[in-house]
Amino acid sequence: MDGKKSAIPYAPAVTRTSRLGVLAADGLVLRRGHADAKLENYALGWYQALVESRIPFEMVHDRLLDPAQLAPYATLILPNLAALSDAQCDQLRAFVKNGGNLIATHETSLYNEWGVRRGNFGLADLFGVDWTGKAEGPMLNSYIRLEHDALPHHVLFSGLEDAPRVINGVTRLEVTARGTFAEAPLTLIPSYPDLPMEKVYPRTTKTDISCLYLRQTAGRVAYFPFDIDRTFWEVLCPDHLKLLRNAVLWAHTEAPVVEVSGPGFVDVTVWRNAGSITIHLVNLTNPMAMKGPYRDFFPIGAQNIKLRLPSGVHANHARLLVADKSVPFELSGSVLAVTVPSILDHEVLAIDI
Repeated sequence: MDGKKSAIPYAPAVTRTSRLGVLAADGLVLRRGHADAKLENYALGWYQALVESRIPFEMVHDRLLDPAQLAPYATLILPNLAALSDAQCDQLRAFVKNGGNLIATHETSLYNEWGVRRGNFGLADLFGVDWTGKAEGPMLNSYIRLEHDALPHHVLFSGLEDAPRVINGVTRLEVTARGTFAEAPLTLIPSYPDLPMEKVYPRTTKTDISCLYLRQTAGRVAYFPFDIDRTFWEVLCPDHLKLLRNAVLWAHTEAPVVEVSGPGFVDVTVWRNAGSITIHLVNLTNPMAMKGPYRDFFPIGAQNIKLRLPSGVHANHARLLVADKSVPFELSGSVLAVTVPSILDHEVLAIDI
C-alpha cells in the first residue's frame, strides 16, 4: 500500500500490497534421516496456515534477497529453509539489521547451498541460539507447555487461552541460548512412553527448554527449533495453526492492510495500481481444498472486508467484478468497510481511488 513494487512483479505498474513474504527455494536437499520427509511440506504448512488465517502474503524466491528485492517486505518467513549460502545468510542478516522481521523453523541455515551441513546455524546470531549437534525424533508423547502464568495475555496465546499444553512436532534440534531471552512462551514437555498403559504419563511436567525463541533487535526474530510447520501440514492440528498465526502477529507489527471476516476458507490477495485497489477473494471451501481436481463449488455467505487506505488516498467507487455490480461502502477515518454478499468460486472487489 506504500507504492513500492513487489519483489516478483505480476504485471507492469501493479503493486502487490502484501508486506509478508514466504521464502521458497529452487531446490530441495535430502539429508540423512530425512529421506522419507517431503521438505516442501514445511512451506505447505505455512501456506495453509496463512491462507486459513486470511493473511495476505507473497512467495519470495531465495535467490532474490538483495535489498532492492526485499525492500517491499516487513516480514519474511523461512519454512525450514535448510540450505542457505553464506551470501544469502548475509542478505537476511542485513534485512533484519534494517528493521525487517524474520520467522524461521527447524534446520533453517544449518546447511550451505550444496547441502553440506555446517557445525552451527548460518543464522545463529539472528536466532540467538547455537546447535549442540543433537537432534531428537521421532518424538512420542511430547508436548509444548504454554507459559500462561509467566506471560499472561501474550499474543502467542491468542485463541489458546484455555490450553495448558499442545502436542509437539515430530523432530526437534537441541539448541543452547547465547543469552537470556526476555520471553519464553513455549517450553518443552519431554517424551514419555506410549506403552504399556500404566506407563503412559509425563515424567516431567515443566522444563526451561524453550520451543520458541523470540528476539527483538532492529527487527523481530522468531525461531522454532522443531518442525511445527511440517507437522501442521500433515495433521492440520488447529492448535498448531494458532501458534503459526500468532507468531506472525508477534513478528509482523504493522497493522493489516485488509481484514476479511465471514464463513469459509478464503484466500485473500490485494493489489494496487494507479487508479484502484483490488481485493481478490478465492473460495477454497471444498473437500478438495488445496488440491487441483475440484469436482464442485460450495458457495459461502457474506464476507465483511475492512481495508486500510493509504494516507492521501480516497475511495470513489466499489464494484464486484464477478457479480458485475456496484456495492456500497462506509468510511471510518482511513478504514473502508464493504460487504461481499456471497462467493461461489471467486470474487474481485475493485475500489476506484
